Amino acid sequence: MSLREQIQDDMKAAMRARESERLGTIRMLLAAIKQREVDERRDLSDADILAIVEKSIKQRKESARQFRDGGRPELAEKEEVEIAFLQPYLPAALDAAEIDRLIAAAVAETGAQGPRDLGKVLGVLRPQVQGRVDMAMLSEKVKAHLSA
Repeated sequence: MSLREQIQDDMKAAMRARESERLGTIRMLLAAIKQREVDERRDLSDADILAIVEKSIKQRKESARQFRDGGRPELAEKEEVEIAFLQPYLPAALDAAEIDRLIAAAVAETGAQGPRDLGKVLGVLRPQVQGRVDMAMLSEKVKAHLSA
């Protein structure tokens, strides 16, 4: 089953169960997917849909942080609930040992010598870890590895 089919099945299940918050979140996700398909005039692959899910989660995390900083915890909680509804569409997260192993392999593959080769290493890693690790954290780990 493709990721799109899974999302559509979850939307139908949320309708049947009358879960309005979950239904609203899934509809927003499907709208974002449809908008990108219309913009690009093509059907999106699972990897493209995964990127949309990641972007949606990142936006909601930032919104929740801003709401907390602005003294609006109830709105931050709403954003965090939406994150919880989107999280199941991401693949299982990688553990620290696996991330370190992938970084070492990518550095060896690219022949990276120092921090100036960060882009090369991240270019090799991105397809391998998409949706399974926070890219900002990965970038920091690669910088630390290349600086050592």
